[in-house]
Amino acid sequence: MPLQIATELGNVFITDHVVSVLAGSAALDCYGLVGMASRKQLKDGIAELLGRDNLSRGVEVRRENEQIHIDLYIIVSYGTKISEVAHNIQSKVKYVLNDVVGIKVDYVNIFVQGVRVSR
Repeated sequence: MPLQIATELGNVFITDHVVSVLAGSAALDCYGLVGMASRKQLKDGIAELLGRDNLSRGVEVRRENEQIHIDLYIIVSYGTKISEVAHNIQSKVKYVLNDVVGIKVDYVNIFVQGVRVSR
């Protein structure tokens, strides 16, 4: 079920896939992020690095009681402070979705799946 935003000209419907692409794109702009990880990693045990070709992978959009929760599965760069990288990603994703698109995001959860040496 897509999100519905009512405007004076009509309704705008935004699917969860579009929200996940926007969140993934916003996250990849942040310093210290090597890439997105597969959400299947919890089952597989391997942090699979995903490129920019599919920005919605590594992002899960959930709706609970009229609230939007976004889960990001990431791989951070070695030598960066993980808490700062996570905080920057949370701020950037909330800003892009709230102020640019107009979607109020209640929670942005970060799941660090691995650390890699950036090249």
